[in-house]
Amino acid sequence: MSDLQLALLLSLTGLFTSALSGVAGLGGGTILIGVFYALGLAPVEAIPLFAAVQLVSNLTRTAAYVRHVEWRAAGWFLLAAIPATALLAPFAATVDVHVVQLILAALMAISLLPSAAAKPLPPRLAFVTAGAVNGALGMFVGATGLFVGRLFLRPEWPKQKVVATLALTQVFGHALRVVAYGFVGFSAFARPLVLVPVCASVIVGTLLGRQLNGKLSEAAFRSLFQGILIVLTLKLTYDGLSGLWN
Repeated sequence: MSDLQLALLLSLTGLFTSALSGVAGLGGGTILIGVFYALGLAPVEAIPLFAAVQLVSNLTRTAAYVRHVEWRAAGWFLLAAIPATALLAPFAATVDVHVVQLILAALMAISLLPSAAAKPLPPRLAFVTAGAVNGALGMFVGATGLFVGRLFLRPEWPKQKVVATLALTQVFGHALRVVAYGFVGFSAFARPLVLVPVCASVIVGTLLGRQLNGKLSEAAFRSLFQGILIVLTLKLTYDGLSGLWN
């Protein structure tokens, strides 16, 4: 696939997924990285490119909701995300794309299961855990918002604070991955003809999602989101298993 074809396909996907994240605060990145892998990109190519795109998307979302950010929570997140990313960066090039496809498919499948009504972790522990998971899982899968986002669903927080704080922590996580992959020889800027239009599309999508926030019913959003995740889960499972088999 040429860079032009890839840019067009990923720009359309980025517009849609960033709008979803603008509405719900999370989830769009998981779909987007799933498309990266479904198109056959290797992790060392997909993750830094995806991280740069999501950095722009989450910066836009943070700017839109900045007055709602819980800065202390973001600080505790960063305290754990930095060492987790640094420790795993040397191993970034060793992971097999088919293994990553299966891991992401499994995580998507788990996210579709009904969540137990468990008592939330204490705030500080929740934010540090989110940072550690983001740094570790993100280096090999790319998208973590759907999984660590639940740690920011505080019963005492309004939706805007959840969206804003999660967006800022994702900025931190993706920025760390851009730097980490650059240090081990995989630049996020190696394919500018793909990166630039996809970044532009996620900015537009984020602003669109901001306008749609509150206008799309929770039931409609959940059905749409789950349907996309099911299709991607099946596609990634097939690609991963067939790749390992061959």
